Amino acid sequence: MTTLTTTPRTDGYFMPAEWARHSQTWMVWPQRPDNWRDNGAPAQAAFAEVARAIAHFEPVTVCATAEQFLAARAALDHPRIRVVEMSTDDAWVRDTGPTFVIDGKGGLRGVDWTFNAWGGLEGGLYADWRRDDQVALKILEIERCDRYRTEGFVLEGGSIHVDGEGTLITTEECLLNRNRNPQLSREQIENVLREHLAVDTVIWLPHGLYNDETDGHVDNFCCFVRPGEVLLAWTDDAANPNYERCQAAMAVLRSARDARGRPMKVHRMPIPGPLHATAAECAGVAPLVGSQPRDPSIRLAGSYVNFLIVNGGIVAPAFDDPLDAEAERILRECFPEHEVVMVPGREILLGGGNIHCITQQQPAP
Repeated sequence: MTTLTTTPRTDGYFMPAEWARHSQTWMVWPQRPDNWRDNGAPAQAAFAEVARAIAHFEPVTVCATAEQFLAARAALDHPRIRVVEMSTDDAWVRDTGPTFVIDGKGGLRGVDWTFNAWGGLEGGLYADWRRDDQVALKILEIERCDRYRTEGFVLEGGSIHVDGEGTLITTEECLLNRNRNPQLSREQIENVLREHLAVDTVIWLPHGLYNDETDGHVDNFCCFVRPGEVLLAWTDDAANPNYERCQAAMAVLRSARDARGRPMKVHRMPIPGPLHATAAECAGVAPLVGSQPRDPSIRLAGSYVNFLIVNGGIVAPAFDDPLDAEAERILRECFPEHEVVMVPGREILLGGGNIHCITQQQPAP
C-alpha cells in the first residue's frame, strides 16, 4: 500500500454510486459497553443478522477485536462472511472506513478521511478515537489498496451520498459544523469533495434528521435512488420536530439540478415513531465520561432511509412500527430490480445509527 500525494480526480478516480457492483461489504463488530447495552450482546445479534442478510447477495468482511474475534466468528458462521482481527474504538465503519474510489479501468483506491468521533472536543461522541481514525488505513492495507489521506480534513462517509455521475448530496448542519473543519469555507470544503470524489455539483440540504447525534448525516435523511432521483425522509405532521427540516430539504431539492442538468425527482419516505429507548435499555449502557448519554426522554433518529444497496438487494431497517410495511412497499417501488430485505433495526438505532452507518461497500474494480 502506498499513501499518495495526488488526488483521486487528478489520477482519474471517482466514487461510484452505491448501486454500482460491489466486491464485498465491510462491517465492524460492536462491543463498547458505554454505547451498546448489556456489553453489546443485543447489538451483536442485530449486526449478525445484518451481515447474514448482506451475505445473501455479496461477501462480507467483519472486523473484530482480539477479545471478540472468536465470539464474532461463532456468531457469523456463514461461507460468505470472513472475520478479521482489528482494534477499533466503535463499530461505525461507514464513518471510520475508507471511501473507495475507482477509475473504471480496474483500479481501486481508498480515501482515508480524518475522523474525530463526530465533533472531537466540541460534541464528539466518545473521548478517544485514535484507533477508529486508523480503521481506513487498516482496511486498505488488508486489500492492498493505495491510499489518499486527507490529514486534518474531517469527514465521515455517512455525511455524503453520490450518484456516480458527478453529483453529491450533503447537509450544511454536518459539513459546515464548526466541530469538523472550522478553518475552511463552504467553497473550500466543496473543493476537497470535488478533488477526492470527482464530483462537480454539491447539493446542500440545510439539515439532517432531528436529534441525529452525527450532526445531521445525510445518509439518515436523504439518498440517491438513481441519477436524478432521491428518497427523502418525510412527515406531514407539523408537530413533528422533523417537519420544518423536511420542508427545507424539499425546497432545495425542487430547485436543484444535478451535474448533468437534470431536475431532482423526490420520493417521500415516512419517518417512523416517535421512537424512544426504554429505561431498561438505557440502564444497560455503562456510563463513561466523554461518551454520549442515553436517556428515555431523547427522541431517537430512526429512519428507513438508512439502508444499504447491495448486489441485487436492499437491506433496510424495520422498527416494529406501523410504518414498516409502507417503507418496504416504497423501497420495492423505488428499486424494482432489487430484492428488499427488512432486518430489525432497533438495537442498532439504540447505539446511534442504522444499517447504512454500520456498513461500507467496496466497489468491484
